[in-house]
Order: sequence, then C-alpha cells, then structure tokens
Amino acid sequence: MSEEITALQHFDDASLDTAFAALAEEARLETASLTDPEAFRLHWLGRKQGRLKLISEAWLKSAPPEAKKALGIRFNQLKQQIEAALESPATATKSAVQGIDITLPGTLRTPGIPHPLLKTMHEIVSVFHHLGYSTNLGPQVESDFFNFEALNFPPNHPARDTQDTLVIANQHSRPSRDRLLMRTHTSPVQIRTMIAQAPPIRIVIPGKVHRNDAADATHSPIFHQIEGLCVDTNITFSDLKGTLDHAMKALFGSDVKTRFFPSFFPFTEPSADVQISCIFCGGKGCRKCKHSGWIELLGCGMVDPAVFAAVTAERRKINPSDDAYNPEKITGFAFGMGVERIAMMLHGVSDIGHFYSGDMRFLEQFA
Repeated sequence: MSEEITALQHFDDASLDTAFAALAEEARLETASLTDPEAFRLHWLGRKQGRLKLISEAWLKSAPPEAKKALGIRFNQLKQQIEAALESPATATKSAVQGIDITLPGTLRTPGIPHPLLKTMHEIVSVFHHLGYSTNLGPQVESDFFNFEALNFPPNHPARDTQDTLVIANQHSRPSRDRLLMRTHTSPVQIRTMIAQAPPIRIVIPGKVHRNDAADATHSPIFHQIEGLCVDTNITFSDLKGTLDHAMKALFGSDVKTRFFPSFFPFTEPSADVQISCIFCGGKGCRKCKHSGWIELLGCGMVDPAVFAAVTAERRKINPSDDAYNPEKITGFAFGMGVERIAMMLHGVSDIGHFYSGDMRFLEQFA
C-alpha cells in the first residue's frame, strides 16, 4: 500500500475518471483480501495520514475552480465505496473476530435487583394473593370526586386537611368534583372498582401517592401505599381482624400478635388502628416501640354506608334500578398501610430518605 499521491496534471473528466478508477480498484483489491478492518480504515480514512486525507490535500486544493465540483463528486463516491466496504457483514464479522482476545478475563455482569420498596410491596401483595385477592391499579392524577367526595370527604370537611395535596393548575373553572389533583391515597381505585364491578370484590391496590408533608426521617411528600377492599354478603369486623392478623403473621413471623384500637377515617365506620407486637423486642419494650411493646402499623375499618351510597349514585347513572351496593344487603371492609414504614421495619432503615437518594452504597445492601 503506497502512501504516495501523484499530483494530477490534467483535470478534465477523462483524467479524473482514470485517476479515481485506479484508486477504486486499489480499494477493491484491499477489501477482497482484508484481514484487519481497523488497519484498512486507518489506511484510507485516518484523519492525519489516511489516503483520502492526502488525496484531498494533493488534488482538491490544487484543482482549478472549474474542476473542483467534478473532482469533489468523484472523491465522495470513493469515500462512500470505502465506508460501504467497512460496513459490510463480512467485514463486521472479521472485525469482531479480530477484536476478541480470548486470554482476557470475562466481563462480570451483575444482575439488577428490585428496589427495596418494590420488593416489600411485592411481598405484601403476595400475602393477599394467597388469600384470593387480585390486584387493581389506577391513575395517580385523580378527580376530587374519586379522591375525596365519594370517600365521604365533603368539600371543606376538616378531614381533608390531613390529606393536603398538589392540585393541578387552572382547575377553578371546573365543578368541584371534576377538579384534578395528585391522589393522596389509593382509595380512589376502590371507588372505581365498585362502580365498574358488582360484589363480591376482593382486591389489593398498591401504588404511589402524594401529600403535602414536610420531608423528615419518617415522612415524604411522595410515598407508597397498599390498600385492600373486601365487599360481599355477611362480611363482618371479625373477618377483617382475621385477615389482617394472618397477613401480619405472614409478613413478620408467626409469633407476632395484633391488637385493634378505635380510630376515625371518613370512609370506614367503625374504624381502627392496627398495632403489632414489637418485632425487635418481642413485646417486652424497647426504644423502637417507645417501651410500649407495640408498633402502630396500619388503619382499617368497615366500609361506611355513605361510600356505598356514592357508588350506587354513580352506577344508577347507567342503570337506574341498580341496587348492587345496598348496605342492607352487603357489607365490606377496607385497610391501608404504608410500604415505606413496613420496609423500614423489615430492613432496619432509620431514614425514609435513603429509599429515594439513589445512593448505591445503600441500595447494594439489598443485593
């Protein structure tokens, strides 16, 4: 392969055709016997001493103005021929073979793992799947009706203050029930499911929610919930207690005890807070349970008849005689828990912010 470029004496079409035909044939012969594609590329396309670089300097720069266009066209055709040869499957195969050094150690590809929050969420959902529950999902941007009104949060009700959230801009011209906001719980999916489906219903609803909470060690304006809903005939508070007692034992061990304390939620009546015996001290009392032996974990209750009334009103817009959610015929229970809180307990995490920091040193502990 000679690097010498002979200066052109004539720039008419015939002379240019002859000169570039010789170069094209030279490139074709080299391609036919190609053993090292990278060397071929550098020989022709190298930025400093490549053949095309030298041709450009020797011919294009010295060509008279009237010959530059014709010379440039032929130059580009030659360049395209060389690039096409390098991109051909045969050349690519040779390049791959040349690029493998079988004496080098292999590349270790570490498989990814589920994020600790997703892993915890899947574990909780799996417990209820084994009890015959299915999973339902819904949008994170909800209407006021599904997020509040249908769940017995009337406009200006003080209970809304505990679920202050982000409201989508330019909603004031809409009716109150149609205004959009970031959902504060996954309960709207309960309403959507009941409107779309008659009893019996047994669902769990995992998902991301938003509230106007100041970030600290145990709070975040974005977090995850798992809620559950069971609606059928003859559903009692005893069914609710048995379901949650089984779920807590499945998650935290068979020695865990549960107890229920009266509470208030607008969408359930009666309502209760659920506590489990401290998994760190076995109920004896320690700093993590504030020496009480118990840890509050979730809320629950029997579905308020007002919720069934809101669902019935929506269903009757389609079927005026619909009576599927008559509270005199059916009952139900609902529950909800924070995924971050359970993940922090299971893994001994002291600050909720670690889950969102993206710090690989923290996340690699769960590999």
